[in-house]
Amino acid sequence: MKKHFAMVMAAMMAAGMLAGCSGKAEETTAAQTTAAETTAAETKAAEAETEEPASEEAASEAAASGEETEILVAAAASLKNAYEEELIPMFEEANPGVTVSGTYDSSGKLQTQIEEGLEADVFMSAATKQMDALNAEGLIASDTIVNLLENKIVLIVPSSSELGLTAFEDIAKAETIALGDPASVPAGQYAEEALTNLGIWDSIQDKVSFGTNVTEVLNQVAASSADAGIVYATDAASMADQVTVIAEAPEGSLAEPVIYPVAVVANSAHPDEANAFVEFLKTGEAMAVFEAYGFSAGQ
Repeated sequence: MKKHFAMVMAAMMAAGMLAGCSGKAEETTAAQTTAAETTAAETKAAEAETEEPASEEAASEAAASGEETEILVAAAASLKNAYEEELIPMFEEANPGVTVSGTYDSSGKLQTQIEEGLEADVFMSAATKQMDALNAEGLIASDTIVNLLENKIVLIVPSSSELGLTAFEDIAKAETIALGDPASVPAGQYAEEALTNLGIWDSIQDKVSFGTNVTEVLNQVAASSADAGIVYATDAASMADQVTVIAEAPEGSLAEPVIYPVAVVANSAHPDEANAFVEFLKTGEAMAVFEAYGFSAGQ
């Protein structure tokens, strides 16, 4: 009996020991699991802290790279004052992050430059001829073309002139004449057309010096290097203190009005910004500036 009691007690003690060991094992496993979970959470948090600044830096760099977009406008020389003094600053103020650079010359020269790969985004010529030629070559986004402005061609003389010219046809009385080269300068093409229709063109050829753009012609007359010249009314207005307008080209001497079309260049690297600039030029605010410089709305 004593032996049996001793065996029972031994069995109970063994069971207790096993239960204790089992409990400790479970506690150890739970602790290990909790520690592992904590370590994983801390690792993720550390990774997040490491990744966040990198993401912010990348975003910052991306934003910085998109802050400045520059578009190039190739425009007739007679547009330079209106663009540089008023229109470009107005557009840039309304479109932060976009800057506009202008290159100005005769429309024919600009046409050639675009044909040869000039990376212009917008083209604005002083005649439809150059725009039509580029469009036919697939170099203009056709659906963006708009005949924006109209100008006039006028006969001018130096403000100190005493020749007594009173009519457009009186250019024949001048000893020296400045005209744009009809080969590339729209103002020269218009002058040739008007003077041909008036029967004067051939008779004045030995008196004429041809300028590479209309601004050159204007400067020659303003400096009294030429007795007379033919420029746009807007150019004459920009130097009203140095040149005098005698007359506009007579009605009927030109087959078509002097139209300035504008459009987005087909291979523009920044078509959205280029379109925005063209749309801006069509606004009432921009047209008011053009009118202040002597232009009128195109037909």
